[in-house]
Amino acid sequence: MARLKTHDDALRLRLINRAAATVFDRGPAALSLRRLAADARTSTTAVYSLFGNKAGLLASLYQEAMRLFVARLGDIASTGDPAGDVVRLGLAYREYALANPHLYAVLFQESPAQFDATPDGKPQMYQPLVDAVRRGQYAEQFTAEPAPEVVALACWATAHGLVSLELSGNEPPGLSIADSYERTLRALVAGWGVPSAHPDAG
Repeated sequence: MARLKTHDDALRLRLINRAAATVFDRGPAALSLRRLAADARTSTTAVYSLFGNKAGLLASLYQEAMRLFVARLGDIASTGDPAGDVVRLGLAYREYALANPHLYAVLFQESPAQFDATPDGKPQMYQPLVDAVRRGQYAEQFTAEPAPEVVALACWATAHGLVSLELSGNEPPGLSIADSYERTLRALVAGWGVPSAHPDAG
């Protein structure tokens, strides 16, 4: 049966965002299609038309969170300063998380298996950072060892840790991640640098 015109992408995104809020607050098991439809002021028929079933909704939720994340990092154009690009990717990571905390939680605080999703898309999310580090090694801004994937992982883990503390409200008293986030990224990038190069990450 053809999808009704009222069951459009705008409704699909509204349902996904509401579903993300539920998952963020109470986990995937708490998601009810009937309750979701009522909250979005639509029918369960619309939900089934757009997603098929709960599993389809959860998979779409994960895919949308990943799509937006990949698009945000894709906005960071490569420049002649790869070390600076690593910092800019880290800033984009935080911007995505603050703008989409529910979707960020779906990607990084829940298991992909709960969304009937595989981690196949993870390399796509990770690749821009690996590429920037690799270009930095070629440009002798970064040390040749370890492998770019290892350096990128350290940068990602630092960004993730800080952002997760900020989103959860677990910043130490008197300290602001917002005030120190970029400085921390720059210090991390400098730590992987070639001592004689002194790259400008700005």
